[in-house]
Amino acid sequence: MNALAIHLYLKIRYINLSFNHFGDFYRIIVNNICITMYTTLHCICLRTVRYNDSSAILSAYSRECGLMSFQISSGQSKEGRRRKALTMPLSFIECICDIRTGRDIHTIKELIPWGCNLLAINANPIKTSIAVFLAEILGIVLRDSHPDSILFDYIATGIQRLARIDQGIGNFHLSFLYGLSRFLGIEPDLGTWKQGYIFDMSEGIFRPTPPLHTHYLSPEKARTVAALAMMSERNLNMFRLNRKQRNDILDGILEYYSIHFSHISSISSIQVLRETMG
Repeated sequence: MNALAIHLYLKIRYINLSFNHFGDFYRIIVNNICITMYTTLHCICLRTVRYNDSSAILSAYSRECGLMSFQISSGQSKEGRRRKALTMPLSFIECICDIRTGRDIHTIKELIPWGCNLLAINANPIKTSIAVFLAEILGIVLRDSHPDSILFDYIATGIQRLARIDQGIGNFHLSFLYGLSRFLGIEPDLGTWKQGYIFDMSEGIFRPTPPLHTHYLSPEKARTVAALAMMSERNLNMFRLNRKQRNDILDGILEYYSIHFSHISSISSIQVLRETMG
């Protein structure tokens, strides 16, 4: 083999080795990019549960992915206190997250407030108790949910209304839960209502005679179901309810929800709500 042939051979060998090393280097870069790829989510905070001394698990409903769980810092550090303040029940946040398939709990890289200012809720004890109560309900009924932008918008709009209203606040959660039933597929069929009919809670319809089971409302209480459908932000203050009436209606709504969502029966925040309402 002459000198020229040897030179060409070594050149080609060098190029092949260089290409192989570049291929390995390229694969390393691509894999690392995939591992550290982040997703931006718009979320409504529901609850936080302490995980250890320096972190907590945040449950939040996101427009993009549905119900999600995140591990966030929650200790006494400046960042921990900041994140705790930003993740109060029903707060809006925008977060950049590391979402990995197969994981139940994800990590948040960055977190900032998003949407309306909820100071009007957090500064009002009645509104705060309503927010905590509704967040607990949502955490249960949305447990197996999928991304639903229409449902997300209903919840977000409702939170904004709660922050905005200054009359009829005590009726807000009743109206909100009735409206929520529409998006959960359990809205009462008002087309079947007639004066004197009972309300069959298992079937979600009004009927002239009681069913064989015991989950139904008397004609008098059935009228309340029809009245709830008429509630709106503009007329909440027109429904004059005393404490007993409001509690009875709420009990009826929770019973109705518990028939369709079995875990709804154990709501820890309801007692605080009742006490705050007075």
